[in-house]
Amino acid sequence: MNLNSRLFDSIRVKPARKNAPAKTTQVPCDYPGCALSGEFKAPQGRDREGQFFCFCLEHVREYNATYNYFNGMSADDVAVYQRDALTGHRPTWTMGANRAAKGFREDGDDVNVKDPLGMFRAREHGDARSQVRRPKIGVAAVKALDQMGLDDTADKNAVKARYKELVKQLHPDANGGDRSSEGRLQDIIRAYNYLKTVKLA
Repeated sequence: MNLNSRLFDSIRVKPARKNAPAKTTQVPCDYPGCALSGEFKAPQGRDREGQFFCFCLEHVREYNATYNYFNGMSADDVAVYQRDALTGHRPTWTMGANRAAKGFREDGDDVNVKDPLGMFRAREHGDARSQVRRPKIGVAAVKALDQMGLDDTADKNAVKARYKELVKQLHPDANGGDRSSEGRLQDIIRAYNYLKTVKLA
């Protein structure tokens, strides 16, 4: 940038005067019959946002003590206002509800999305939800499942069925009084009680 340009020669800034008095304009108090200056702003109310009354100190205190933004609104109207205030009074839609919007097919896919890496191509070869892996369960849950002779794909129903089967095999009352497998039965009971607390499929 050339600061010696002739365009900069015509720019003039008026220097601030030292000790210049600040400009003050006296606004009269908006309260009827009050002759004092209205130094204090007070909001005019609903549907007049950004507009203010100017009151003196005594009258702004009186106004603020009785001010109610929701005056004249029913309880239902107030509840609707509070709900809409969560989104700044802007319109919102439920995720995925606006299927008829331009750019969406009937199956809900966005036709405007480009997929150069093929990350979303799973839908073309079947339901993507069926291809998503279940969240991994913890090591303790895997050990408990192994204790019962199950793998990590077992769901709650499979665990319950396997537990009943093992108890019938190992419990002394069910196997003719044989107590040799009581230790194994206790391990199975502990594993089952733990698996009841784990989120399985």
